[in-house]
Amino acid sequence: MSIGRFCGLIGNARLTEADRKWFPKWIRSYASSLKISKGDLRVTEADVIEFSKSLRDTRTPAWQRLQAVRAIEAYRNLVLKTKEPCLQHVRQTLSSIAAKEKADGPGADRPGVEDERHLIAWIDPTEPEIIQQMRRELRVRRRALETERAYVGWVERFMSYTSCSDVTRLGEQDIKAFLTNLAVEGNVAARTQGQAKSALLFLFQEVLGRELGFLNAKQATKASRLPVVLSRREIELMFPEFQGLRRLMFQLMYGAGLRHRECRRLRVKDVCFDEGHLVVRSGKGDQDRITVLPERARQPLREQIERIRRLHQRDLADGFGAVYLPFALERKYPNENREFGWQWVFPSQRMAKDPRTRKLRRHHLSEDYFGQFFKQAVDRVGIVKNAVPHSLRHSFATHLLEDGADIRTVQELLGH
Repeated sequence: MSIGRFCGLIGNARLTEADRKWFPKWIRSYASSLKISKGDLRVTEADVIEFSKSLRDTRTPAWQRLQAVRAIEAYRNLVLKTKEPCLQHVRQTLSSIAAKEKADGPGADRPGVEDERHLIAWIDPTEPEIIQQMRRELRVRRRALETERAYVGWVERFMSYTSCSDVTRLGEQDIKAFLTNLAVEGNVAARTQGQAKSALLFLFQEVLGRELGFLNAKQATKASRLPVVLSRREIELMFPEFQGLRRLMFQLMYGAGLRHRECRRLRVKDVCFDEGHLVVRSGKGDQDRITVLPERARQPLREQIERIRRLHQRDLADGFGAVYLPFALERKYPNENREFGWQWVFPSQRMAKDPRTRKLRRHHLSEDYFGQFFKQAVDRVGIVKNAVPHSLRHSFATHLLEDGADIRTVQELLGH
């Protein structure tokens, strides 16, 4: 890809060491925003402004946004070999904002500063600096909390394996040795090794701004596994074991093909009774989709939403009622997080602090609420298959196909 060529060209360009270090990082971020993985990147004024706005929405300071625009200009000059579009007025605007931010100081009372503090202030200051940088970069990229925890965990394991706290001294050979050790000594699955590799690539390329060479590590064996599917009789055996909220969750995962996490994160506004469907937001791959609303789940779902309405009214009366909103919505619409439509369909009984902002709010049910009970139910009815909640989704697809449903329709319902 042309990003690699750009990294080679800036070595001979008249740039500072800081620019050589961070320009590749900004160009990768720009490419990610354009969703371009191959070939040359396009550079238009509209794309650059939109990219700068996306960085602003993730609380990136103006001086860093200015550096990102300068990186795009360097790419335009060195790779595309053109002076168009002219981005001078974009740079001038960001320079003015950066100067004002610097004059105001870090504690100034200006729009966005409070949200920026919420984004980074609750990163544990006792963690190694490189881990703190990793968390900041993951949050700027809007990665999921589960991804942040997994990536940080792999970086910590890598540092422990190398017995080195200064990862800037490490390189391709150390990564290769670590990944090979996972495959040979750790006997991990191919997907596990792949996740570790992704975490380390993110660390070196996105956080440290380094271009890595070819990693010829021994690959973990990628096994071909068939999904666990429950028969119709097994579904009938298990269903009476579930009552209340767990029964409703069972109906939605089996009747609508929801993933366990998608079910727990369902919001009131995404239940469409008139249209007879559910809107799944930010599913796997951050993709939205529409799936069916099971007929048997309609009435219990209506009753659950009424219970949520009463609970939400009590929370509002107690001074709470705000839920997590994705990305920059909470900053753009400060009162939207208290609207009933954004409330979780399966809220937790207790409030808890948000792990990133430390705000006290009501979250959705935890993974264990349904997951542990499901495993116990499998044992109670005597099913010997290694079934998990995700097996309900596989069963949904299989039974639809057995009933003659079009495979493309099933793919769309699943989000494949």
